[in-house]
Amino acid sequence: MTDISKRTVVKMVALTAVAAAALVGCGKKEEAPKAEAPAAAKAEPLKIAFAYVGPVGDGGWTFAHDNGRKALEAEFGDKIVTSFVEKVPESADAERVIRDMAGQGNKLIFGTTFGYMEPMLKAAADLKDVKFEHATGYKTADNMRTYDSRTYQGAYMAGVIAGKMTKTNTVGVVGSIPIPEVIRNINSFTLGAQSVNPKIKTKVVWVNDWFNPPKETEAATALINGGADVLMQNTDSPAVLQTAEKMGKRAFGWDSDMTAYGPKAHLGSAVINWGPYYIKATRDALEGKWATGQSWWGVKEGAIDFVSMAADVPEDAKKKVEEVKAGLKDGTFEIWKGPILGQDGKEVLAKDAVADDKFLGGINFYVKGVEGKIPGGK
Repeated sequence: MTDISKRTVVKMVALTAVAAAALVGCGKKEEAPKAEAPAAAKAEPLKIAFAYVGPVGDGGWTFAHDNGRKALEAEFGDKIVTSFVEKVPESADAERVIRDMAGQGNKLIFGTTFGYMEPMLKAAADLKDVKFEHATGYKTADNMRTYDSRTYQGAYMAGVIAGKMTKTNTVGVVGSIPIPEVIRNINSFTLGAQSVNPKIKTKVVWVNDWFNPPKETEAATALINGGADVLMQNTDSPAVLQTAEKMGKRAFGWDSDMTAYGPKAHLGSAVINWGPYYIKATRDALEGKWATGQSWWGVKEGAIDFVSMAADVPEDAKKKVEEVKAGLKDGTFEIWKGPILGQDGKEVLAKDAVADDKFLGGINFYVKGVEGKIPGGK
C-alpha cells in the first residue's frame, strides 16, 4: 500500500470516529447520578434554665421545683436541654446569674422565688428574645410572665389535721418572709384548724429567710416551748419537722413529701407539683404560643395536694381533708368565704362573700386566733 493509500485509510477512520461522536451528541445524553438532597437539619433543642433560691436537696421548695424540671425532661426528651443554678441569692447577684443564663443560649428562664422579680424585669427589658417566667411575683412584661401555686390550699388542709390532733389547742407556724403569700398561708392554716376546733390559737415565729435550718430549728423549739404541740412551716427545709420529732411533737411536711425526715412526728405533707405548669409553659414556647400573663394554679390544676397522712389521724379528719380536696377541685368549696374576722375582731370578709384573687394577693393581716404582730406591720 502506498503512503497516499495509508493516509486515505487513516483519514476515513478519523472521519468515521467524528461522525459517530456527532451521532452520540445528537442522541439522549447520559445524566450523571444526582447527589442526594441533604437531610433537613434537626431543630436545635430549646435551652431552658432555672434559678433556684435554695439547694436542690433542701427537701422542700427547691426540691419540688427541681422535680418539675425533671418532669420536663421526661415529657420532651431531646427537644429541650435544661440546666439550673442553685442557691442564687435574692439580691443584685440574681440579675447577673439570669443574664449569664441568657448569654449561654437559654431562651426560656424560670426564676423560682419572689425576690427575683425586679432582677428578672431588668434582664427582660434588655433581652427581648428570651422568655422569662417568674414564680410568686405580680409584675409582668411582654417577655415575662408570672406563675404561682395556691399553697394556702395545702395549708388549710394541714390545718384541718392540726385542729384534730392538738392537745393544747395551740398550734405553731415558722414563718419565712412576711409577704402576702406567707401571711395568707398562716391564716389559711388557722382557718382550717378552727373549722374543726374553734378553740385554736396560732403562734408564729419569723426567721426572715427561706432556707436557714439553724434558725428554723430555733424557731420551732421556741414554739414548742411556748405550748404549741403541732407545727407547720413556710420555710424550705425539713428542720421544723425534725425538731418536732426530737421533741416528741407533731408537724407537717411543706412543699414536698417530708415523711422520711421525721416519720414519728409527720402528720402529712402539703405538696406542690410544678410539673404541670412547667410542661405547659415549655409547650407554649416550643409551639410558638407563649404569651405574657399570670397563672395561679392549685388543687384544680393538679398543682397542690395533701399527701401521706399519718395512720393515727382520726378517720373523720381524713374524710374532711378529702372532702375539702374534692371541693377545691370541682369549685364547690371556698376556703376564704365570709364571715371571716381579723385579729382585732373586725370583719374582713362579709358573710357569704368569697375572696377574689386580688383580695388574696394583698393579705397583710392576721385572722382572729393568730397571735402576735406581722413584722413591719401596724
